[in-house]
This record gives sequence, structure tokens and C-alpha cells, in this order.
Amino acid sequence: MTKSKILGATLVLCAVFSANVEAKLYKWVDDKGETHYGEVIPPEYAAKNKVQFDDKGRVIKEKRTDADSTGSANKTAEQKAVIEQRRKDKALLSTYSNEKEIDLARGRNLQQVEARINSIRTMQQSAQESLDNFRKEASAIAAGKKIPASLQADIAAAENKMAKLKLELDAANEKAASVRANFDADKARYRELTGGAAK
Repeated sequence: MTKSKILGATLVLCAVFSANVEAKLYKWVDDKGETHYGEVIPPEYAAKNKVQFDDKGRVIKEKRTDADSTGSANKTAEQKAVIEQRRKDKALLSTYSNEKEIDLARGRNLQQVEARINSIRTMQQSAQESLDNFRKEASAIAAGKKIPASLQADIAAAENKMAKLKLELDAANEKAASVRANFDADKARYRELTGGAAK
């Protein structure tokens, strides 16, 4: 009987000791931003960020919510943007020694685009003249007679060419606007970096 009592007491002590050894410590942050430690996490914080420690204080598990990982991704994106801006600033300062050089570079780039615009406009005039001639030819055919297939094909081809040239002209005008905007932005940033004023 005494042996069974001793054995029972030993088992109870072992259970208590093993429960203490397996006890885990958690760290979590509440809605007010305060950090808490404890053996049990309140249910309302169970799905949020938490860290689990072993009995020696080493991290066993760490759980981060999607919001937290998104925040860290945003920080990384911000850091990359800052690095990229520094790179662009360095390139800007090493490329130009004054604002006049930016204006000259802008003029050179615009010259190419404007030459393309003028070329397209010349082609549009020529294509419009051809289209007008084909339409006059078609309208000169006596009423009731069928317009030849070759003339119909010429009219369709001329109309298609006009439509294509319009798209090319729109794209060239957009390119010119983009070149102007980019060089204006570079000039404004150059002023910021060098402390220059508008001249």
C-alpha cells in the first residue's frame, strides 16, 4: 500500500514536472500596439502575429499575418524606389552640367520626332489626293453602271492607308508629348538637386 502511494505521488510529480517543461511562452501584440507575454494567447489574437518560445526563451514558431507580410513587401518596394531614384539622380547630375544642356538634348530628341510627324503629314496629303482622285473616278461612272472591282480595291486601299497614317501620326504626337514631359521633369529635378532657380 505504501509502495502504491509513493508510486502515485511520483507519477503526479512527474506529470507536473513534464507539464512545466512543455509549457510554452507566447508573445503577441494587442490592438493598441502593446506587447504581451503569456502561456495562452487570448482567442481574439490567436489568428494575428505571434511568436512562440521554448522554456529557454528560444523562438520555436513565428506567425505573421498577410497584412504584416504585405507591409514588409511595401517597405521593400519603397526601398527599391528610393534606390532607383538615387540612381536616376546620379545619372542626371553626371549627364548634364547645366539646364541649357537639358534644353539642347530636348531639342535634339524632339527634332527626330518632329521630322517623323512632318513626313507622316506629307504622306497623308499624297494619300488624300489619291483617294480623292479614285472617288472622282467612281462618281464619273454613269448611273446604273457598276464600279469596276479594281477601282473599288484602290478606294479601299487608299482609305486603309489614310487610317494607318492617322494612327502613326497620333503615336508620333504622343511620343513628342512624352519627350517634352520627360525632359521637363528632368529639368525640374535637376533644379531641385542643384538648388537652381528658373532661368
